[in-house]
Amino acid sequence: MKSTDVHILNKETPFKGYFHIDRYRLRHKLFSGSIGAEINREVFERGHAAACLLYDPELDLLVMIEQFRIGALAAQESPWYSTTQTPWLIEIVAGIIEHNETPESVIRREALEEADCEIHEIEPICHYFVSPGGSTESVFTFCGRIDASNAGGTHGLVEEGEDIRVFTIRPEHAFDMLAEGKICNSMTMIPLYWFKDHRNRLRHKWCGK
Repeated sequence: MKSTDVHILNKETPFKGYFHIDRYRLRHKLFSGSIGAEINREVFERGHAAACLLYDPELDLLVMIEQFRIGALAAQESPWYSTTQTPWLIEIVAGIIEHNETPESVIRREALEEADCEIHEIEPICHYFVSPGGSTESVFTFCGRIDASNAGGTHGLVEEGEDIRVFTIRPEHAFDMLAEGKICNSMTMIPLYWFKDHRNRLRHKWCGK
């Protein structure tokens, strides 16, 4: 199947702010070869993002962040989440890709703004859809070599309401948090699972260890 197998009958934008929502009427080709019935879908147009797992191969430390997320708070209204689930999430640095930016320039900017860390080398991880059933958003993920010797404190842009705690963590502790469900967002989980397989290679590549 390909994009030309979708027939868009109508598209409108009932809401437009910093993000916007599009409403589609469409039909698409079925696996049987015929054309399916008309369906209606709403899509959250959120844009695209870039995220980076910050790693110091000399100290063998990861630099991670913790911040409040409104989506995690709203999710507590669902029966699938307990009220003890915190809306402060353990994450990696990330940001929306603005006009005339590249994913690589975004992670360099965000590493400075959110963690006060300069990225010296970049290793691409993957590019994935976040929730393609209802959103256009995708995330480019990377691992970046940094110096973690002075990492820590609270950072972020006050004018954007950011209050971001920065901390260093041993990779084994981060892996334990993954296993215990204490890290529960895909933007962080996917790079960490990748890092488990590539940690030794990165240390050898970036510092010869």
